[in-house]
Amino acid sequence: MQYLCNDPAMKERRRELRRNQTDAERALWERLRNKRFYGLKFFRQYGFGPYILDFYCPVLKRAVELDGGQHAEEDVKMYDIQRTDFLRNHGIEVVRFWNNEVLANIDGVLEKLTPPNLPLR
Repeated sequence: MQYLCNDPAMKERRRELRRNQTDAERALWERLRNKRFYGLKFFRQYGFGPYILDFYCPVLKRAVELDGGQHAEEDVKMYDIQRTDFLRNHGIEVVRFWNNEVLANIDGVLEKLTPPNLPLR
């Protein structure tokens, strides 16, 4: 059977990624978890198709990806483009931030994630 969301074959990999978060992922998760961000439910390390998204909000249909320095390499850039195209073709908006941006300016990152028509907190 083909799974679009959270394929059981990738369950252990998703768990491993949750156990081994980057500092930026940990900081952002603290602000998103338990509906702390405008009452919106976010999942971390959410499987969609062949990919695992850093964070996903089903209500907004928005994936939030945090990128380290390896994402500046040409082959990884091409992979990210293909991944983003796949997600967009399934109606998912992809928002990307550099890890250092999250660590240095998490309030600015959250402001960029604020859903339209909601007041800033």
